Amino acid sequence: MYGTIFNLKVKPGHEAALIKVFNEEQGNPAGAVALFVMQPDANGPWIGVAVFESKETYVANAESPGQHANFLKMMEHLESEPEWTDGTYVIGETL
Repeated sequence: MYGTIFNLKVKPGHEAALIKVFNEEQGNPAGAVALFVMQPDANGPWIGVAVFESKETYVANAESPGQHANFLKMMEHLESEPEWTDGTYVIGETL
C-alpha cells in the first residue's frame, strides 16, 4: 500500500466548509483504500492519512484533473498549502 500523511492549516471558521469539501467533492478515487482526517485536541493543524492500493493508483489520482479541482476547492479553506509526506506503508491492518 502507498499513500500520504498530510497537515492542513484550516482557516478559522472554515472547518465545516472544509469537511463539506471532503465529504461531497472527494468521491472515491480508483485504488483508494482509506482516508482519515483528524482534528487534534491540541488545536494544531489537522492531520490526514490517505491510503491507496499502490503508488501507481496514488500518482494517477494525484495527477487527475478531478483531484486538481478538488485541491483548489480545499485550498479556499486553508491558510497555506498542505504539507505532504508520501511513502509506502510497511505495516497496515484493520483491527
